[in-house]
Amino acid sequence: MSPPTTSEPAGRRRAGLLDVNVYASRREAGVAAARLVEDVVADRLDGQELVRIVFASAPSQLELLAALRESTRVPWSRVVAFHMDEYVGLPGDAPERFSAFLSRELFDAVAPLVVHLLDPSDPEAECRRYEALLREAPIDLVCCGIGENGHLAFNEPGDSSFVDARWLRVVPLGEVSRQQQVNDGCFATIAEVPTDAVTMTIPALLSARRIVGVVPGASKAAAVARVLAGPIGEDCPATVLRGHDAATLFVDDAACGDAP
Repeated sequence: MSPPTTSEPAGRRRAGLLDVNVYASRREAGVAAARLVEDVVADRLDGQELVRIVFASAPSQLELLAALRESTRVPWSRVVAFHMDEYVGLPGDAPERFSAFLSRELFDAVAPLVVHLLDPSDPEAECRRYEALLREAPIDLVCCGIGENGHLAFNEPGDSSFVDARWLRVVPLGEVSRQQQVNDGCFATIAEVPTDAVTMTIPALLSARRIVGVVPGASKAAAVARVLAGPIGEDCPATVLRGHDAATLFVDDAACGDAP
């Protein structure tokens, strides 16, 4: 099967340093983001042996991940893969774990050279272990989404720090974030959603040389509007993307509906 082609965005805008590309559909947005990921990987591998990529785990990323599965341009044997967060308290074989999601949707199909999966059976120890792995070399690329409440990874509004000295933390999940997991079809009820997670912190994510975000759907419209035009602050963690000098956001019309 040949990789899907990329259409031109329906609109472009800039918010601070953040480039924003608006597409008519979520599929077009995801495919366009995948094409940029391919370009970033090619550029980095032109001058180094391996590329280190952090992936988000969410239904909002499905179109991006599907396009990357079909890509003929990414030499996965030169990719070291990470993911940015994981629930605390789920069994190791639980299909709801973010590691399981990314394995199903990408890693099992493309076989990166190395995949570093989070296993928070001992959350604090895992934070230390995973931080050491992330700090071994620069992070070349972060592929992220944005939560309905503006969270970035699981850095929650009012409970995150733009200057955190640590690269991973154990964090409590707010009710909005937990309900989003139900809205996304990942859990049947909010009672089933774990109350805590391990997450990469804001400084860890911002250390990446390049950030590519995919944020589709009407449920994200309020968050996108705040990211593009609201005050930058820890009460909406994703607003920090406006200060990164190499970040691009891919949204669809539905997600951009509330943006000024």
